[in-house]
Amino acid sequence: MTISPAQPFDPIHGVMTVPFDAFGDERGRFMETFRAEWFPQANWDRLQSNRSDSSAGVLRGLHYHFKQVDYWFPVKGVFRVGLVDLRRSSPTYLASASIDMGGDNLLGLFIPEGVAHGFAALSDCTLIYIVNNYYDGGADEYGIAWDDPQANIDWGIAEPALSNRDRSNPLIADIPTAAQPP
Repeated sequence: MTISPAQPFDPIHGVMTVPFDAFGDERGRFMETFRAEWFPQANWDRLQSNRSDSSAGVLRGLHYHFKQVDYWFPVKGVFRVGLVDLRRSSPTYLASASIDMGGDNLLGLFIPEGVAHGFAALSDCTLIYIVNNYYDGGADEYGIAWDDPQANIDWGIAEPALSNRDRSNPLIADIPTAAQPP
């Protein structure tokens, strides 16, 4: 059994980072990026892997789910991740944080259910993310405003390119009770 390299990300309870060990030579490098056993708190029976390519200046999020955890790892480029704990039962309820990933900062990021997450592409970038539930047509897709002053996330981009969905996400204070994680 492999010991999990996952480490708590202190600002938000349940979020974990995974520093990657890269082994390289003149041909390139190799690194292990994911094992389900690193995150025993998640059921990985319905594993799905996704890829997101973004141009510099794109901001995606903030999104959250009730029935899905995310595990992210960068493949190319640099991006800033923003996180907000929306779980009312969490000891870090409403805490927010950001972390830069990619480039020389080789990390994986585990995001539990109920933690809003998004990223700003600080360069052209590619993100692979693994989720523990199949896409359900958007029934478990919720969001909050990327620029919510209560979240207070410095994205590092003055005027990001946003989807219509992300442009219209509500403020935290305006989330209906039914759309609030327990």
